[in-house]
Amino acid sequence: MIPFEEKMSRGGGAAIEEASRFFMKQGPVFEALHRIAAKLEELKIPYAIAGGMALVAHGYDRNTVDVNVLVTPEGLQEIFRAVDGLDHVSCARARQLRDVETCVRIGFLVSGEYPGDGKPKPVAFPDPADVAVEIDGIRYLGLPTLVELKLASGMTNPGRLKDLADVQELIRVLKLTREFGGKVNAYVRGRFEELHQAVENDRSAE
Repeated sequence: MIPFEEKMSRGGGAAIEEASRFFMKQGPVFEALHRIAAKLEELKIPYAIAGGMALVAHGYDRNTVDVNVLVTPEGLQEIFRAVDGLDHVSCARARQLRDVETCVRIGFLVSGEYPGDGKPKPVAFPDPADVAVEIDGIRYLGLPTLVELKLASGMTNPGRLKDLADVQELIRVLKLTREFGGKVNAYVRGRFEELHQAVENDRSAE
């Protein structure tokens, strides 16, 4: 079983074809998303899809090779207890499943822990039941929470600078106003305003 992300990293025509399918809301990642969401609903485990698939759900089409899911500590334990091995292969130590049919990796984020460098800060992963919004039958992080977590991640982990770039593109693509920054934690609000100003400067230069 070759991991889906490894197949994509090889490039070439196959990767281009899969990327095209992705932007048509088709292909392995979308299949894995629907399968894990259905499993969590079946088990009545509160969840919220995060990461790249949440960006897509909110209107910013960025390709991704995996599915990230926010759950509670109790939910994490339950999903690994319940996984049957036919639909998913588990790696509990790494907090990951792999969808057997698509070979797509499914990673879990846990409420109460911290984004970015993992160190305590004013922004933590929330309870998914408090922040999830339903879009086309699947529960995703609400947009303010998604922005807040990505800002906190990119601000504290140099290896996660793409999270800041994601927020900048959300501002650009969704035309988020400066006032939107009032919906995020004060810890990250200044960075949101900086990114918003950068987008405004680019628009003025066009």
